[in-house]
Amino acid sequence: MPASYAYLGPEGTFTEVALRTLPEAATRELVSMVSVPAALDAVRNGEVEAAFVPIENSVEGGITTTLDELVAGPPLMIYREVLLDIAFALLVRPGTKLGDIKTVTAHPAAQTQVRNWMKTHLPDVTWESSASNADGARLVREGRYDAAFAGEFAAARYGLEPLVTEIHDAQNAQTRFVLVGRPARPAAPTGADKTSVVIWQRDDRPGTLMELLQQFAIRGVNLMLLQSRPTGKGIGDYCFAIDAEGHISDRRVAEALMGLKRECPQVRYLGSYPRAGVAVEDVRPLRSGTSDDAFVTASDWLTRCQDGRF
Repeated sequence: MPASYAYLGPEGTFTEVALRTLPEAATRELVSMVSVPAALDAVRNGEVEAAFVPIENSVEGGITTTLDELVAGPPLMIYREVLLDIAFALLVRPGTKLGDIKTVTAHPAAQTQVRNWMKTHLPDVTWESSASNADGARLVREGRYDAAFAGEFAAARYGLEPLVTEIHDAQNAQTRFVLVGRPARPAAPTGADKTSVVIWQRDDRPGTLMELLQQFAIRGVNLMLLQSRPTGKGIGDYCFAIDAEGHISDRRVAEALMGLKRECPQVRYLGSYPRAGVAVEDVRPLRSGTSDDAFVTASDWLTRCQDGRF
C-alpha cells in the first residue's frame, strides 16, 4: 500500500491545513484530489493508504457528500478525527476594491458560514460554487471570478490578496475532518472515543426510529450526531448516520450495536476512534449500571442462575 494520504484539494484548502496537524502526515506523500468522492475512491482502489475529508461543521451540520460516500459503495472505516477552527478571508487579485466585486466563489459549505456577512457587505454580488475553497482562489487568479472565500493562508499560494479577513457568521466555527481507510481492526480504546454507524429501518411505522435509538438509551450511550440521509429508493426512504460516545469494545456500546443488528436489515459500522480535543478526564461519568464491570457482574450472575448456583 502506498505511504500516501489523499485529501480534498487543491493545495491551500482547510482540509490540507487540518491534515498537516496529524504527526503521521509528515511521513506520507499528500495527494490532492478534486473531490471527496475521488479521495475516497482512491482508498477503495488501493491507490492511497487513507483519505482525509471534511464530514461535519458547526454551522451547517453534516457534509452530505462525505456522509453519502461512506453510506454507499464498498465499506470504509474512520480511523481518527481532527477539529479545525474556521474563519474565511475574501481573496482578490491585487488592486481589487470591495466595490469592484461582482462575482464571488467558494465551496458550497462556505456559503452557509458567510451568508450574513455577504448580505451586509456584498448584497448584489453573484455567488458561484467551486469544487473547494482553494479551487475558488485558483479561479480568481485566472480571472474567472472577482473574489473567493478561502483561508487567508491560500492568498500567497495563488498570488492573491486578503481584502477582508476573519469572516464568519458564527463565532467559534469549526469543521470536523476524518481520516478514512479500508476496514481494519479498530485502534485500542482511549477512554475518550466515538463510534460511528449507519442504520437502515426495517419498515416505516410510528415509533420505529425511537425503538432503534432506545438501543443506545437503555444502555446509557450518549448520541453525538443523528442525521438522516435519503437511500435513493424513493421519497421518505432514509437511513440514519449516528455518532455515539464510546468504543465498540465497551460492553454498553457493543450490546447497543448487537441490538441494532437484531432489529435493522442493515447496519454499517464506520469505526471507533479517539474524539478530537477531548481528554479522558473530560468525559462525562457513566450512568449507574452501564460500566463494563456492571455488565460483567450481570453476566456472571446470569451464568450462576443457569448453573443453579444463585
